[in-house]
Amino acid sequence: PRKRVFDTPMENDIDGIGRIIQLSVAPVFLLVAIGSFLNVATQRLARVVDRSRTLKKEIGGDADGPAREAAIVELRGLSQRISLANYAIYLWSAAALLVAIDVALLFAGAFAGADLYALVAALFALAMIAVIGGFGFFMAEISVATRTLRIRTDAILGKPDKA
Repeated sequence: PRKRVFDTPMENDIDGIGRIIQLSVAPVFLLVAIGSFLNVATQRLARVVDRSRTLKKEIGGDADGPAREAAIVELRGLSQRISLANYAIYLWSAAALLVAIDVALLFAGAFAGADLYALVAALFALAMIAVIGGFGFFMAEISVATRTLRIRTDAILGKPDKA
């Protein structure tokens, strides 16, 4: 059986709290990193949304012919980017929530004397899977952005599409 963190009064309480704080430091740094990922993804999403609004106005205006078709193609790519960025944001937010729950469980388990280590480990593994999934969607969004940028540049330079 696992030893309780706080099995003797006062003297070891400080040691036990210190140990739990040490265990929670790495997940807290992970929360900071996830927050940075979320910041980057939301900034990219905001730019894509702004660009799509601009294109919708252009399409609704007097644009016709090749310019209208190019705008519609770009809007399709922007729509795909919005979806991919939203999935990345959702997964990274879920990962942050799981990590925060993990930190809370570390303290709750220590104070209650409960053996929550298996649950903490499982939630941390799920958080890592969510982080990895978020990066997968983020990389896909970057790929779509690069491809649509190349198409727009080729159209301006009069080169045929390579996509």
